[in-house]
Amino acid sequence: MDDDALLPRDTPVQLIDSDGRPVDDAHYTAPNTDLLLRAYRGLVEGRRINDQCTALVRQGRLAVYPSSHGQEACQVGSALLLGEHDWLFPTYRDSVAIIARGVAPGQAMTLLKGDWHSGYDPARHRVAPQTTPLATQLLHAVGFAHAAKMRGEDTVVMALCGDGATSEGDFHEAMNFAAVFQVPVVFFVQNNEFAISVPLSRQTAAPSLAHKAIGYGMPGQRVDGNDTAAVIAVLDEAIGRARSGSGPSLIEAHTYRMQAHTNADDDTRYREREEVQAWVARDPLLRLGSYLRGLGALDDAAEDALAAGAEEIAAELRRVMNADADLDPEDLFRFVRAERSPQLDEQWELLRSEIDRDQVAAGGAR
Repeated sequence: MDDDALLPRDTPVQLIDSDGRPVDDAHYTAPNTDLLLRAYRGLVEGRRINDQCTALVRQGRLAVYPSSHGQEACQVGSALLLGEHDWLFPTYRDSVAIIARGVAPGQAMTLLKGDWHSGYDPARHRVAPQTTPLATQLLHAVGFAHAAKMRGEDTVVMALCGDGATSEGDFHEAMNFAAVFQVPVVFFVQNNEFAISVPLSRQTAAPSLAHKAIGYGMPGQRVDGNDTAAVIAVLDEAIGRARSGSGPSLIEAHTYRMQAHTNADDDTRYREREEVQAWVARDPLLRLGSYLRGLGALDDAAEDALAAGAEEIAAELRRVMNADADLDPEDLFRFVRAERSPQLDEQWELLRSEIDRDQVAAGGAR
């Protein structure tokens, strides 16, 4: 493949503009209407999940929630095209993608609630556990894809990360290994302009993050991350390339983090409200909805039905999150090692004696 074929476009791929009007492209075509309707349903549900989880944090039912409000096109697009044997490797901000892959919303929130383990069965859903450290999941994704290739399996791995992860050494190692060994992985970078409070301009001097791909010998592409049709079209090409044995790709989606990094972040300290408001008109939900209405594929009745379905998901999420967990303190020690060490036994006995003492004291206080 020549150098020009590896370089991304100067401007991101766009198939639907901010007003919901189609944009002609010489290479990419808009997905069929049925697929876009499925994607729109995912956007509606994803937005409701984001808003509900933000509320659950305020109510103390979630310890933390990194919202993907405004990034739902990337979330849904990354999960929608994966096949039965494909895998998704998400980050902490990719809860909507995890749910779009088939994980129950309540299970997807287990980690963010503060309970142990990921809350869902990775093998059943073909979704790796969410990772909080930046870029570590990229190495796991590449190793998994390499193993699948060696076994001759029909597996493509979708590896998600944010722009902040591209500043980590693990990003370089994953990209380099994937390209050298031609593994079937798609690196999908959701560039939402900020790594917490650090803007993209302080992370890289490259023309774009997608331009980094040529340094590893893989193709890179840029896409309007708020244009669901373009996201699906670009990812579909990259997935097809990986599945055919042609190796990895790096896709950069240009989007924006509409809300704070997490509930622990005050984003007013590092960005202006006017900057955030400028992205409201580019909302992926409004954009795709306008496009589908223009095709005559969406009306008020359909919108109402989708909103009702999303509200059912939110209600179930509230029910699960508001239920008090039946916790066993010994679990802190039970699953550290296959065989509990004497030190762990000693620690558990110490904790148990303190619990017993507190229970006796509470009983006496009555």
